[in-house]
Amino acid sequence: MDLDTRSVDAIKRGYRFDETSRTYTCDLCGATFEEGEVFPVGGRFFDASRAIRFHVETGHPDRVRQLLYAESKYNTLTENQKELLSLMYANESDKEIAWRLDISPSTVRHQRFTFREKAKQAKLFLALYELVAEKKETGSESMLPILGNVEKLDDRFVITEGERDKVLQAEFASLSPLRLKRFPGKEKKKIVVLAKIVEQLEQGRRYSEKELNALLSEIYDDHAIIRRYLVDYGFMQRTENGSAYWLA
Repeated sequence: MDLDTRSVDAIKRGYRFDETSRTYTCDLCGATFEEGEVFPVGGRFFDASRAIRFHVETGHPDRVRQLLYAESKYNTLTENQKELLSLMYANESDKEIAWRLDISPSTVRHQRFTFREKAKQAKLFLALYELVAEKKETGSESMLPILGNVEKLDDRFVITEGERDKVLQAEFASLSPLRLKRFPGKEKKKIVVLAKIVEQLEQGRRYSEKELNALLSEIYDDHAIIRRYLVDYGFMQRTENGSAYWLA
């Protein structure tokens, strides 16, 4: 899930809107609804904005649990915290939660208080950060959103727009159609290259290994190394036997 350009409300509602393509996309399954079209829903027809809302509400009704257990580097909740929040959302009493989790009601009350305080801290930090970002000095380099989806972030993933542009110019023979000259050895360059290649793939689509190899071969002769690193760096996921691949 891309959190860098999303508001809290957008994350809660479960879908995003792309201004360029004028398309709504479901966060959970990748279903798309393009503006200007009508979609049959329950024997009636809806425009794209209403159809995506109906899709999320009926197709993915347990939004809280889906967010709680989302595979994301930003999801740092412990299993106990996830279960607590899930039971709180279900409107269970402190006594019922304590019985289910084999803890005391006072522990549940303390956790409720802790969650509220963390939420307040997050709100203050978000407000401060947005003010700082809006006041960015002219000439300072914009940072890219974190590329890839790995558990432990480090300096490899801190990339500016200027660095990204230099790598693209140096490593690709052509950007349209996309053609890679060489697969770089430096980690930061690998991440930039992989992020560019991912742009050629469709969100929500499951590729067979043969289909993915064919697409990657158009970009670079050694498609196997690209496929492996796309998985290693969290850009793609796959089944255990490698029969299917999809964007993370």
